[in-house]
Amino acid sequence: MITSTRRVSAAKPEVQIAFSLKETPELKDAEDPLPSFPDLEQRLQPVLPCQSLKESVDVYKDHCKMANEFNQVKHEIAWLEDRKKELIAELLEDEKVSREFARLEEEYRILTEENRNLITVHSERAKQLETLRVLS
Repeated sequence: MITSTRRVSAAKPEVQIAFSLKETPELKDAEDPLPSFPDLEQRLQPVLPCQSLKESVDVYKDHCKMANEFNQVKHEIAWLEDRKKELIAELLEDEKVSREFARLEEEYRILTEENRNLITVHSERAKQLETLRVLS
């Protein structure tokens, strides 16, 4: 442990500063391991704390926690955007199928009507033919 004592002025008491090069468990957590946030803008990156201030270490830990949450939310947003694109593609395909189904239904309706008309004409012509045979 290194200790330094200094008197700022005669009126003020001595100020004693002490620090150790040994790591304490509570400060070791803040250093070990250094989290990496590559997706986070440089200005938003957590700044290493002042190891001698517990409040600084706490703020750093909170900042790292928020950066992790931000990263998770960012990845979730990306996943949701991809899912949205997939669903839009499915919707467009479904709309295409619906239009084709409607076109086929209309074509079926027209052909069914034409078939009825042809059956009616055939029936009328068959009667006319039978009438002509009887008359001949």
